[in-house]
Amino acid sequence: MSTATTPQQRTGDPGNAAPHTDTGDTRDRHTEDRHTEDRRAEDPHTRRFGLPVATALVMGNIIGGGIFLLPASVAPYGTVSLVAFGVLTLGALALALVFGRLARRDPRTGGPYVYAREAFGDFAGFLSAWSYWATAWVSNAALAVAAVGYLDVLIPLESTAATLAAALTLQWLPALANFAGTRYVGAVQIAATVLKFVPLLLVAVGGLFFFDSANLGPFEASGRSTLGALSASAAILLFSYLGVESAAVSAGEVRDPRRNVPRATVLGTLAAAALYLLGTVSVFGLVAHDKLVDSDAPFSDAVDAMFGGAWGGAAVACMALVSMVGALNGWTLLSAQTPYAAARDGLFPKVFLRKRRGVPTAGVAVTVTLASLLTVYNYTAGSGGVFEMLVLVTTFTATVPYLLSTAAQIHFLASGRGDRVHRGRLVRDAALAVLAFGFSMWLAAGSGYAAVYQGVLFLFAGVLVYAVLSARRKAAATAE
Repeated sequence: MSTATTPQQRTGDPGNAAPHTDTGDTRDRHTEDRHTEDRRAEDPHTRRFGLPVATALVMGNIIGGGIFLLPASVAPYGTVSLVAFGVLTLGALALALVFGRLARRDPRTGGPYVYAREAFGDFAGFLSAWSYWATAWVSNAALAVAAVGYLDVLIPLESTAATLAAALTLQWLPALANFAGTRYVGAVQIAATVLKFVPLLLVAVGGLFFFDSANLGPFEASGRSTLGALSASAAILLFSYLGVESAAVSAGEVRDPRRNVPRATVLGTLAAAALYLLGTVSVFGLVAHDKLVDSDAPFSDAVDAMFGGAWGGAAVACMALVSMVGALNGWTLLSAQTPYAAARDGLFPKVFLRKRRGVPTAGVAVTVTLASLLTVYNYTAGSGGVFEMLVLVTTFTATVPYLLSTAAQIHFLASGRGDRVHRGRLVRDAALAVLAFGFSMWLAAGSGYAAVYQGVLFLFAGVLVYAVLSARRKAAATAE
C-alpha cells in the first residue's frame, strides 16, 4: 500500500491532522468510503456507532458466559486467584491501550488485520485475518451450545432435535439483527449489555453487603507453591479478556474513530474487569469455600445466599442467556468485519465484500452458516471430537492477532519514522507495547501444548488459501 501521511495523522491527533495525500488503492478506498457515507446518510437502517455502543460492543464481547463459572473454576486454588485476576487485568488494560493507540493511528475496519498488514505485509495480515475469522465462527458455535444449557434450565428441552433447534435459533437471531443493519446491531448490543450488566453488578456490589470472610478459605488451597498456584489459576482466567479489540475491528463503523475507539476499548475493558473482580470477590465471600469448589452454578448459589430461597438458578440462567446472546450479536459482526477488510485488499474471497446497511452481510451469512454446520455436527455425529478440537484450536488462534498487533506497535515505535512515532509519548507507548506483547505471549502459552499444536496446523492450512488468493491477485494486477 502506497500512502503518504503527516506525523500528526499517524499519531492520531485530530486537532492537528493535515489532509491526506493519497495514491493507488488508498485513494480508491477513500472514494469508496465517501460513497458509503452517502449511502449511510440515506439509509435509516444504518447508523455509525457512538461511544456508548462501541463500549457496549467491547463489554459484551469480553463478558460472555464464562463469568458465571469462573469463581468455581478458580476456587480450588484459593484466594490467590484474585491476585492472578489483578495481574491479568493489568495485562488486558495494556493490550487495550495499545489497540487504542493503533486505532488512532489507523482507524479502519479490520483492526488487527490492518495493523499487521501495514507493519509486516500481506502474509502477516492474512494470518491475522484468517485466525481471527476462524476464532469468531467456531466460538459462536461454542457459545450457542453453552447457551442452550442455560436455556434448558428455564425451558426443559426434551430431545436432541429441540436442543439443536434452540442452538440454531440462538445463532440466527443475532445474525438477523446484523442483516437488518448497524442501527439494529447497536440497539441489540446496548439492550443486552444493560440487561446483563445491571443484575451482575447487583450481585457483584450487593454481595459485598453479605460478605463473610469465613467463606474465603485459604490463600493457597491447592498444595502448590504460591507462584505455582498463581500461574495455574491465571491459565484458567487468561481468556476472560478476549474481545478487547472489538471496537478496533469495527473502527470503520464508529463515529469519530480516532477519539471513540480508544475510549471505548479502555472503558469497556475497565467495566468488564470491575465486574469480573467484584463478582468473583462477592461469590468467594458469599459461598463457603468447600461448597464453591464443587459448585456447578456459583452465581446461583450466591444469589440464594443473598436473598434466600432457591430461585437463584433461574435468575442466573436468564442473566447468562442474555449475556451470551449479546456476545453472539457482537461476535457475529466482528466475524464479518475482518474478512471484509482482507477481501478489500484481495486477501480474502471477494464474496466477503458484499455489504448492506453498514454490515458485511455476505461475511455474516458465511460465518453463521459455518457455525450452524458445526453445531449440527456437535449434536448429531455422536462424538464431540471434531467440535472439541476446533474449540481447542481457537484458544490459540485467538492470540495470533494480539501477538501480531502488539508486534506491529513495537515495529512502528522502533522504526523511528516520524510518521509513526509521537516522540513525547515514545517511552510510555514502548512500555505499554512490551507489556501487551508479554501478555499476548502468556495467552498463547496458557492455551496449552495441544492447543498450540492444533492451532499451528490450522494456520499452516491457511497458507494454502493465501497461496491461491495471492496468485489470483497478482494475475489480476498483471492483466491491468
